[in-house]
Amino acid sequence: MQLGFDHDKYLKIQSEHIKDRIAQFGDKLYMEFGGKLFDDLHASRVLPGFQPDSKLQMLTNLSEMAEIIIVISALDIEKNKVRGDLGITYDEDVLRLKAEFENRGFYVSSVVITHCNGQSSAAAYRKRLEKKGIKVYYHYTIEGYPNNVALIDSDEGFGKNDYVKTSRPLVIVTAPGPGSGKMAVCLSQLYQENKRGVKAGYAKFETFPVWNIPLNHPINLAYEAATADLNDVNMIDPFHLDAYGAVAVNYNRDIEIFPVLRALFEGIYGESPYKSPTDMGVNMIGWCIKNDDVCRKAGLNEIIRRYYAALCNVVEKDASENEVNKILLLMQKAGLNTDYRRCTVAALERQAKCQKPSAAIELQDGTLITAETSSLLGPSAALILNASKHLAGIDHSIKLIPQSMIEPIQKTKVEYLHGHNPRLHTDEVLVALSILSVEDERCRRALEQLPKFKGCQVHSTVLLSEVDRKVFKKLGVDVTCDPVKKISKI
Repeated sequence: MQLGFDHDKYLKIQSEHIKDRIAQFGDKLYMEFGGKLFDDLHASRVLPGFQPDSKLQMLTNLSEMAEIIIVISALDIEKNKVRGDLGITYDEDVLRLKAEFENRGFYVSSVVITHCNGQSSAAAYRKRLEKKGIKVYYHYTIEGYPNNVALIDSDEGFGKNDYVKTSRPLVIVTAPGPGSGKMAVCLSQLYQENKRGVKAGYAKFETFPVWNIPLNHPINLAYEAATADLNDVNMIDPFHLDAYGAVAVNYNRDIEIFPVLRALFEGIYGESPYKSPTDMGVNMIGWCIKNDDVCRKAGLNEIIRRYYAALCNVVEKDASENEVNKILLLMQKAGLNTDYRRCTVAALERQAKCQKPSAAIELQDGTLITAETSSLLGPSAALILNASKHLAGIDHSIKLIPQSMIEPIQKTKVEYLHGHNPRLHTDEVLVALSILSVEDERCRRALEQLPKFKGCQVHSTVLLSEVDRKVFKKLGVDVTCDPVKKISKI
């Protein structure tokens, strides 16, 4: 894979920058972490070389001075809000996050339940966590938040919240997803710490948009595409421009809330330590892009990937078309259409020739491999076989899995398990290959090629099954598909 991002440089300069920010305030820094700490697949797609857990690796350099607070909203507990990427509820994800952090040597000191207003589900969840020995605190709904600064910045506002006891100079505040109340927890703690004579500061770690690259750079446009459902819009930070005469990129929500934050800071400290929302950030990603062309291409591919994902959501989840239309505008701004994605063109060309559902993969060296559905295999399963044979130097005409082995599997799927699709999915093909590899050297060689799929691009002309999507995800493949359930001739 051609790399566009310097991972080692990032680990070094990002942790050093956070140490500098801690020193700026004195005793303690509350750092709000936006985005995902250890499974940031979006960042790894648009910044080739960035790893899904790069941020957590970076924080390992600070683990001795850091503790983690996990925030969850009582509103999300009450409505059983689900993480779309993992399919688990936010309350379960809190426990998953805690376990993941602790397995990597981090200290998780507590959980804060925000937006509390007497919800019985929040009280039950608190009891559940406390039975596990987890410290839990309540932060309450404040009428008029965030605009009623006089009330918020008082004993009837932030002062009513539980004071979260912390013991280390860097307090990382994270959550299962957006809207959990991370920023409010940080600000409430600043108010509480100030009352106790503790010099505490606030900083925000937001990976995107990248503040020191152009507004319409494909990386920043890809962030807008990724948050199209939230209506986030990248903007030039007017406060930064006014204060320093320098252009910096931020997004609408942080820019809109900054006057309120500045007023809150002034109420707590007597003056604001920041002149702009960009000042609050500590993100050094822009300094670690080492091949801008590679990252631009990755960003453009991600915009198209998000476009196809939005189209599929309309068909599969009856989602609004607003997200699709917003991404189309971003594509127009970038001078982009789906033909930019080479595997998309190849898959559609194969389908046009054979009139069957087809799929294509672009390998790391740019080679395009295609496949079509058959009576035995779905297009994704056939594609994995074709690509593995190519990478292993096995002649395409050789059948790695004999029909005599596939047919009994099909019989089990249809007759015994009452399935409707007899064709093998990707996971079933890989299991069959694994069994055969014990005695068949070619099957063994084909399986050994799977690590080379990481970072490859795949397109299917029909909607993928959940099984096929999960297999491609585990292989590290970036997948798109047309929002089509079937075509007329199979």
